[in-house]
Amino acid sequence: MFVLPEDLPIELTPFAFLIGNWHGTGVISFGETETEFRQSLSFEPIAGGRLDYQSTVTDLSGKPISSERGYWMLSRPSDESDAGPGLVPGSGVSAITVREDLELWRNSDGGFDIEALIVQPSGVAELYFGHIKGARIDMATDAVLRSPNAKEYASGKRMWGLVEGALLWAWDMAALGQPLKSHASARLVRK
Repeated sequence: MFVLPEDLPIELTPFAFLIGNWHGTGVISFGETETEFRQSLSFEPIAGGRLDYQSTVTDLSGKPISSERGYWMLSRPSDESDAGPGLVPGSGVSAITVREDLELWRNSDGGFDIEALIVQPSGVAELYFGHIKGARIDMATDAVLRSPNAKEYASGKRMWGLVEGALLWAWDMAALGQPLKSHASARLVRK
């Protein structure tokens, strides 16, 4: 059973179904072959109303394939309570302190606009925008930054959803000269 953390910032309420540690398997289908993998990931609340996202993927023998690290949040203008840029501390009170404040950010589809920053050790950083409604997230890259030494990667779309207690996700990617197409998907359970 999942228990909502008592100190969860109100602006992370829409993300509550993600919080915790997840483990499972999936399939990489980009290219000529399909490869099965294992994945461990976590979503943990951090200061400033953000989720810390960490993912590690290995092949079935345990050999590392890749990892990701990122930050997920409601898409809203920064206010005085937000830290940054750099090490500049935030001051003042957050614009979202009670449930009624959160409801002001609900979009016309009944969900919430979100953004995510995801970095991979292969020299790729992605900025995603999308929305969360109930226990489903749809997001697409607005920008992809690559090191001059990274492999070509143009754009991505990701979908996440809670189905019968399992976290399912799918990732479409345009990379290596290929148009946007299915890249990988997985089924994870809370540990």
